[in-house]
Amino acid sequence: MKLLRVGTAGSERPALLDAEGTLRDLSGLVDDIDGALLADPAALDRVRAAAAAGGLPVLAAAGAEVSATDAAGLRVGPPLARIGKIVCIGLNYHDHARETGAEPPAEPVIFFKAPDTVVGPYDTVLVPRGSTKTDWEVELAVVIGRTARYLGSAREALGHVAGYTVAHDVSEREFQIERGGTWDKGKNCETFNPLGPWLVTADEVPDPQALPLRLWVNGELKQDGNTAEQIFPVGEVVRYVSQFMTLYPGDVINTGTPAGVAMGHPEPKPYLRAGDVVELEIEGLGRQRQLLKDA
Repeated sequence: MKLLRVGTAGSERPALLDAEGTLRDLSGLVDDIDGALLADPAALDRVRAAAAAGGLPVLAAAGAEVSATDAAGLRVGPPLARIGKIVCIGLNYHDHARETGAEPPAEPVIFFKAPDTVVGPYDTVLVPRGSTKTDWEVELAVVIGRTARYLGSAREALGHVAGYTVAHDVSEREFQIERGGTWDKGKNCETFNPLGPWLVTADEVPDPQALPLRLWVNGELKQDGNTAEQIFPVGEVVRYVSQFMTLYPGDVINTGTPAGVAMGHPEPKPYLRAGDVVELEIEGLGRQRQLLKDA
């Protein structure tokens, strides 16, 4: 299933994009797309049955562009409500480690983003005040569906994944690297984690290590990678993280970015500025588009 949330910020309603591309209303069936729903197999089965029956109310007909404001006047918000935590994995692609001159890590590098960095996939991204090194990162985001602690194998870990979505791990490199402390200062600025458009359930993604992911800035292709390049695959990432913290339904893991970020370019590095447009996609998981403005 492709689950999403539409409506004004803070007042989104749950929806489903069916196999024919019709956007359908789920608000009569579930309260929201959140950890409680993802942890309830019976509720998910009811959604599947209703989708198969074809009786869910239509929000936008097949062929209507589901974007910032489609034909029905609907904003697409983040596909997940009430996110518990966002765990991020740094330097998790072989090609990205090479472009930054870093040694591939022996163990996954972990940092966090606050849930309040999350915005919709077509919402504005704000360049922080004083920023000169705002950067882009397309990432596969994993959404947890079952409580996970001390998992024993990567295979077991994949059984705790509810689904996948697209994340834009916007980063300010000066704040991240040059201002002391941890990476978190460069990762938690307002609007720095557009998410969506859809949460695609795990049954529709048979191999999370075979997903092409791309990003464009002002129409120019900057990142063109594949999750097969990940140093630590999705199952191993979830297993590893569960050794250090409990993962709950509705938690998100951003699994790292491939080569092609601004930081990896020669000088002058093409960092983002107000007025730039970033577009990104992961095959089968949808596409994002953001206009950048000054904070």
